[in-house]
Amino acid sequence: MMTPRSIDPASSPFAGQTIATIGTGVMAEGIITGLIRSGLVEAGQIVSSHPRVDRRTELSRVHGIRTVEGNAEGVRGADVVLLAIKPQMLARVGREIASELGAGQLVLSVLAGATTRALTAALRHRQIVRSMPNTPARLGKGMTVWYATPETTPDQRGQAAALLGSLGHQIEVDDERLVAMATAVSGTGPTYVFLVMEALIDAAVHLGFARHVAHDLVVETLEGSTLFAKQSGLHPAELRNMVTSPGGTSAAALHELESGRLRTVLSEAVWAAYRRTVELGEQLESAIEPPEG
Repeated sequence: MMTPRSIDPASSPFAGQTIATIGTGVMAEGIITGLIRSGLVEAGQIVSSHPRVDRRTELSRVHGIRTVEGNAEGVRGADVVLLAIKPQMLARVGREIASELGAGQLVLSVLAGATTRALTAALRHRQIVRSMPNTPARLGKGMTVWYATPETTPDQRGQAAALLGSLGHQIEVDDERLVAMATAVSGTGPTYVFLVMEALIDAAVHLGFARHVAHDLVVETLEGSTLFAKQSGLHPAELRNMVTSPGGTSAAALHELESGRLRTVLSEAVWAAYRRTVELGEQLESAIEPPEG
């Protein structure tokens, strides 16, 4: 069990409240870890539902949280409900917990593609935050974009900001479409980075490096370059120009990358991820809401 940072419990927006997690996969467990690590809540304030006894035992042992078998039992009496199930489970889980949700409870969804329209229809509840964290959130280095329905209160929005802020950086937007866009950029972003990482490692191995050496060369270079870009505040084009000498190695490499349409391929990948996000939302809405008329 991790030791939280020392804070004044009374200053937390979750003081005296209970947070329920419905669905306890990788992302939900990362959020549990972030909440306890940040000191925003104590382990005893969190309750997680899971049908398997071995998973409940593991969650209790690792995090010290309370666990229950049923989703409805987990939601009952909770102040904040973290919805972290698979999108295709929304209709079924909605039927299980909708009757337990009431005014004053905040539902925070991390479901990819699930619109607030689909969530509202499935849960019969309107105080909802739709968010899209990414996998670095497990380390407290995530990037999350979120949107709150008009029915949420200022206090609930403050809770959402605090909860998602415990995972890294968070940005609230006033247009829900921006969450879908962020899903294609920051939410799916680690996928693009990991593929580039893999390709560079393979190239280094092809040159003759041992794979473990190639891995370290690439990972440390990417991390250092990202940190340098973040701290310098310069546009990436300026940074690239700084390291590109006329007739040098960078110029030769960039010529090949541009010839291979790297920019275009990355742009098309982001657009493909965005279109798929919108499709998922439309599918969830049509599966939950009855046809008009």
